Amino acid sequence: MSATKQLRIGIYPGSFDPITLGHLDVIERSAKILDRLIISVLLNSTKRPLFSSEERVALIEQAVKEIPNVYVEAFDGLTVEFARARGAQVIVRGLRAVSDFEYELQIAQINHKLAPEIDTIFLTTSVEYSYLSSSIVKEVASYGGDITRLVPECILQTVLDKYNKGV
Repeated sequence: MSATKQLRIGIYPGSFDPITLGHLDVIERSAKILDRLIISVLLNSTKRPLFSSEERVALIEQAVKEIPNVYVEAFDGLTVEFARARGAQVIVRGLRAVSDFEYELQIAQINHKLAPEIDTIFLTTSVEYSYLSSSIVKEVASYGGDITRLVPECILQTVLDKYNKGV
């Protein structure tokens, strides 16, 4: 008698505006421990993103195309509802510094209250990316700074073009 193995499905939610090498680090490591990882691009109406949700999905798809068990989708609404709809058991969150933990812990706790069947796992970003955020990438790029060691090479020109066109 053989039991059917349940896939370990996780989501990694965020705005990814744009995706950074820090995000990619968390994605690559998460993809090794999950059967399927869905990068969940949040449509946040309170923020004015640099890239549209369609652009962000396309940029992430370029960056993860070599990772076979990673998928990308945009979503709106509660993260736990999106996770439930995709059959996910895990929400992946990246931590850069201790200062991220308090906020992330609160989010994890409310998510657990709303959906006790879905756990949150925290992955600390590799040390070389602990300072890195999408906001920093945008700030550096807006002043014409070098972002080659901040974003995946495959999206570098797209980010630079966005600023060369005057956002």
